[in-house]
Amino acid sequence: MVTTTRPPVVCLCGSTRFRSEFDAVNRRLTLAGHIVLAPGVFGHAEGVTIPESDKVALDALHLDKIDLADAVFVVNPGGYIGASTAAEIDYATRLGKRIGYLEPITANSPDGKNKQ
Repeated sequence: MVTTTRPPVVCLCGSTRFRSEFDAVNRRLTLAGHIVLAPGVFGHAEGVTIPESDKVALDALHLDKIDLADAVFVVNPGGYIGASTAAEIDYATRLGKRIGYLEPITANSPDGKNKQ
């Protein structure tokens, strides 16, 4: 029997307003040999209004990506973590996923939720 080891799978989470930061993190992790799962729609960054039914479907799809991942990496420029990202972090934590952050989590983060 041949045993193969696949590269680690990382799911990127964060506000879709940070498209360029997502792209940079995706590039860096891909070059480091990771399989990267990321949002495919960046409505905030593109200034596009997404119908609520589509947003619900996209949120569920992103949770499926977290299910597939070995770890989650939070794209949080300035320490920003909004409500949707906080819920994804909670979900990943409950699944026992490793979680990393672009920027450290501090009590002074803009949304006031980033206290650890």
